[in-house]
Amino acid sequence: MPRPFRCRRIEQLPVYRSFSPDDVAAAESVQMTVDEFEALRLLDDEGLTQEACAARMNIARTTVTAIYDSARKKIANVLVNGKRLLITGGHFEYEPVEINQVIIEKGTDSMRIAITYENGEIFQHFGHAEKFKLYDVEGGKIVNEQIVDTNGSGHGALAGFLQAVKADVLICGGIGMGAQMALSDAGIKLYAGVRGAADEAAKALAEGKLQYDPNARCDHHEHHDGDCGHEHCAGN
Repeated sequence: MPRPFRCRRIEQLPVYRSFSPDDVAAAESVQMTVDEFEALRLLDDEGLTQEACAARMNIARTTVTAIYDSARKKIANVLVNGKRLLITGGHFEYEPVEINQVIIEKGTDSMRIAITYENGEIFQHFGHAEKFKLYDVEGGKIVNEQIVDTNGSGHGALAGFLQAVKADVLICGGIGMGAQMALSDAGIKLYAGVRGAADEAAKALAEGKLQYDPNARCDHHEHHDGDCGHEHCAGN
């Protein structure tokens, strides 16, 4: 029998998801997975040994060696041949996020909506959200509501926070492409570019009437083309 696959644990998501040479207008792309990036970050940026990296990522040392070698070869290909680097996809799970409050138990048939929240309105900058309001929907109706504090989580940790509170959907205003990709990696559906009262937006989504802008972003510095190729590990 084949050995069971173990997901690679990610402590820190890449803030910058793409890099391109300035002097090539339409460079061919090379995809580095998020778990390859994490191995590179831990070994080369933090200076860990492969044994320590393996412990942090919850995988075998031989697996660290393989994904690190793959990452290094991709970087060499990008630098030597003037290609574009995209960081997305892979086999991984987020580092567990500590939630310092009691979260309402989610029903087996519920859809949980999370909305960036401030004073009853949809907060317009996902990466700086200090609160989310959670709504559980069953049969097209909201059955539970709760406001939760993000505990100062930065934009790189918010996708993991939403995954920890079992959110299925996020409604927000502007959001960067890196955060969009992190939410996709976490299996959370996004409705961006929404303004107004949070309660009204949740009700509209529950009834299938929400108006949103799939192109809403906080910045224009990141780009991504095509399928992210992520294989979600949660629950495996």
